[in-house]
Amino acid sequence: LFDYCFPILDKIGFKLDRLTEAIFTERRSEEVVRDISDVKQEIVAYRKVIKPERSTLRLLERSRTRYLPEDLEVYFDDVVDKAERIWDQLDNYKEVVEALETTNESVIAHKQNDILRILTIFSVILLPLTLITGLFGMNFHHIPFSRDYHGFVVTVGIMFSVAIGLLGYFHWKRWI
Repeated sequence: LFDYCFPILDKIGFKLDRLTEAIFTERRSEEVVRDISDVKQEIVAYRKVIKPERSTLRLLERSRTRYLPEDLEVYFDDVVDKAERIWDQLDNYKEVVEALETTNESVIAHKQNDILRILTIFSVILLPLTLITGLFGMNFHHIPFSRDYHGFVVTVGIMFSVAIGLLGYFHWKRWI
């Protein structure tokens, strides 16, 4: 029974290796989150099965002289050792999956920060342009360039130079 547990642990280890690669290569973070959750549930369920067996084996180990002949004590020790190895491996996998979960959350947060930075840059560039068009769109007759034929071209030129200036500033600050 305990020998059968090791191939299952190998499958869980293989899934964890695939998840480690998927965190940094795949674009679909929803699938990675779901896969991490699935593996975490498998580990928790497996730990629920193994934990009571460990305590039972410890109790039997204390009183094995009553139940086991001397020639079977070696085999019982092997069973106890395998149960401890399985528990240790499950403990390691639990730590690995928690670290993968934390890493995946960091990767998602980093992607989100990049997206928010780009959106902030666009909004900062469009804010002065909106202000300029709002000022020149008011219904007053004493606004500069309101009666001039080339006023629209000059206004668009000012807006274009403000946008280029802001893009240059963001590039200089290495925000883009």
